Amino acid sequence: MPLKILHTNDFHGALVGPALEKLTELRQDADLYFDSGDCIKAGNLAFVLRPEAIWKHLADLNCDASVTGNRECHLYEFAVRMKLSGATHPILCGNLKRKGGDYLLPRSLLIHREGYRVGIVSAMIAMVTPKMSSQSAVTLTWEPANDTIIQLAEELRPQVDVLIALTHIGHRQDLDLAAKCPQLDIIFGGHSHTVVPEPVKVGSTFVCQGGSLAKFAGVYHWNDGVLTGGLVPLK
Repeated sequence: MPLKILHTNDFHGALVGPALEKLTELRQDADLYFDSGDCIKAGNLAFVLRPEAIWKHLADLNCDASVTGNRECHLYEFAVRMKLSGATHPILCGNLKRKGGDYLLPRSLLIHREGYRVGIVSAMIAMVTPKMSSQSAVTLTWEPANDTIIQLAEELRPQVDVLIALTHIGHRQDLDLAAKCPQLDIIFGGHSHTVVPEPVKVGSTFVCQGGSLAKFAGVYHWNDGVLTGGLVPLK
């Protein structure tokens, strides 16, 4: 039985009006819905004083999981918590750590849907790494994104029927990841705002991304190891 998957990325707070109405319509027929980050309006280093409207929209859309983009992050944990305030769906980030401590958010997720065991692994672009001089002044640090995905994929692959990476690292990095990590079935990416009309296959892995600013949503069908479908205009 095919698995219908809806994907978005890089809203930047622009999911309103007709785009929201169209996405709501598309969600009704989808088995799963994922977002690949930068959904909020606030910038990288902004402080958020009240929940952003997008979180209610994603709740109404029954988003199954998302990965943090740089807009959802900050250099300090309390600011990240403020930015994520109001979100009710699982938000993942496999490579974001408290400096000298544990991971800030869940790194992976297992979903049972329509008879499939769907594994989700995640990572975003690094804002600060342990090698940067600025790391001494912040409370968070990021491990290398692709190394993180590869490690998580190797751990989760035996437990699932479909393995998906939610990434916010850019299309070129997604293509590189696909070549290095054959354990992945699908990469749903963001960050570079690349319009990928149909899934790009690298080895056995399909790579997808849907532009930015709520112009498109990806509507895909997974069946017998093949991902078909592509972008649908929201505006």
